[in-house]
Amino acid sequence: MPVTKTFAQLDELNTVAQELIEEAANQHVWLFEGEMGVGKTTLIKALCRAVGVVSVVQSPTYGLVNEYTTRAGESVYHFDCYRLRNEAEAMDIGLEEYLDSGSYCFVEWPERIESLWPTHYYHISLSSDPAGIRTVTTQLK
Repeated sequence: MPVTKTFAQLDELNTVAQELIEEAANQHVWLFEGEMGVGKTTLIKALCRAVGVVSVVQSPTYGLVNEYTTRAGESVYHFDCYRLRNEAEAMDIGLEEYLDSGSYCFVEWPERIESLWPTHYYHISLSSDPAGIRTVTTQLK
């Protein structure tokens, strides 16, 4: 069943991120959908802080994947599939191995690689209204 959260201020984002991590339980593959500029990367930055990432978190738009390290020495992967021309490019970077790794995998623009989605994942849909209220709808699948 989908769960919806709303927030208006960026200072609320850390609380939202912590709530999402608790809600996701042990699901480590997260698929983020939403229009350009809605805040997918900003939310992923907050999620990375919440799981203890000590690396600099930035959009992997041109490199397709960024690897971050947590205080515990674990890897967190952040994908941006926006520039992929086809799913073969995702296969070339080993996307399926990353998704099967057991590490957190945060995937922006997953609709471009839909046939590669794992059986189980945490779906995050972001939207924003003209007043700047952001809505995060989540569902474990």
